[in-house]
Amino acid sequence: MATASITIELDLPDGVEVREYERHGDGHAFHVAWPLPDRCRCDRCGHEQGTRLEHKATFYTVRDLDIWGQPSFWVYQPPVHHCPRCGRRQHLPPPFKRADVTYTYRFERHVLTALIGSNEEEVAQRLGISAETVALIVENQLADSQAKQVAPTRVIRSVGMDEISLKKRHKLYATILTDLSDPIRPEVLAVAAGRDRAAAETCLNKLSPPQRQAVASHRTDMSPAYLSACKDLLPNSQSVIDRFHVAKQLGGVADALRKK
Repeated sequence: MATASITIELDLPDGVEVREYERHGDGHAFHVAWPLPDRCRCDRCGHEQGTRLEHKATFYTVRDLDIWGQPSFWVYQPPVHHCPRCGRRQHLPPPFKRADVTYTYRFERHVLTALIGSNEEEVAQRLGISAETVALIVENQLADSQAKQVAPTRVIRSVGMDEISLKKRHKLYATILTDLSDPIRPEVLAVAAGRDRAAAETCLNKLSPPQRQAVASHRTDMSPAYLSACKDLLPNSQSVIDRFHVAKQLGGVADALRKK
């Protein structure tokens, strides 16, 4: 039987390295590792010293971005620091996920962008996760966005602003601001509850004044709230209406005439 080698290119976060790969059903599993701190402070007694490293016998699995349309997972053996003073064993958290979830930060951002033009139930079915997981991801991203500003050194030339529907047949929406400077790799910048001008301003104000001045184009639907907010807060930016929204409006007019 002939054999062939296949190369999988991965865009890994800084510091994360792949140790092993295994095909897992219709998905992909990668054994990953990351740099561990030289020193650690005990979260019980506060004693700090050189890290006394142990590894649990079990392995944890978290969902990452799809590869070739198939799910991929990161597998790691959780490292533990053993405090010599009080005996406490505490986990050293990985840098690529938040506590108490089974997916990476970038999978969260992927779920957000998947919600554009869709809703929780459809995205959950498409990605093979629960609607509750999608809702939790949106909730965590909203909380993160309230607490964080976009790095002021980041150069942003083009942005997109979209509404995402949180519940099918429910009027629950959020606004998402995306960096489209590299159209091949759009990145989520901010999320805000609602789809009105206040939500648009909340997202845009995550950018510093020089960043907003540097934006050359913004892509939105024809929502007056988004258009007016971008006009006022992105003074040097050209408005671009997505072709999808233009086609949708034209289709609506043609359908109305057909019914008459």
